[in-house]
Amino acid sequence: QVQLVESGGGLVQAGGSLRLACATSERTFSTYSLGWFRQAPGREREFVAAISWSGGSTNYADSVKGRFTISRDNAKNTVYLQMNSLKPEDTAVYYCAARRGTVGVTIPQGYNAWGQGTQVTVSS
Repeated sequence: QVQLVESGGGLVQAGGSLRLACATSERTFSTYSLGWFRQAPGREREFVAAISWSGGSTNYADSVKGRFTISRDNAKNTVYLQMNSLKPEDTAVYYCAARRGTVGVTIPQGYNAWGQGTQVTVSS
């Protein structure tokens, strides 16, 4: 079971930026597709972004396109989510997730391993 640890969350004003990171000690990290999801209070967990094992393919939720960028460094066993132009509606707990197989899966059930989450709060 892949163990994932997120970091980088915090409080930021609207229009600001944060970079989340998700690290693992898993030796086969480079064989996993990775995703970021978020969950706000009272709402279901929703897809944010995903990246293929090589980093060559990515996809994003419409709500974050043009503002968020997902990337990975397989040498460091880490995936990142750069979040720019943050809005109050981006406030949520952000989770990274891993799956073996193709990128582009946007439902939580498609992922096998999850981190514990990191809180992102955007003030207006």
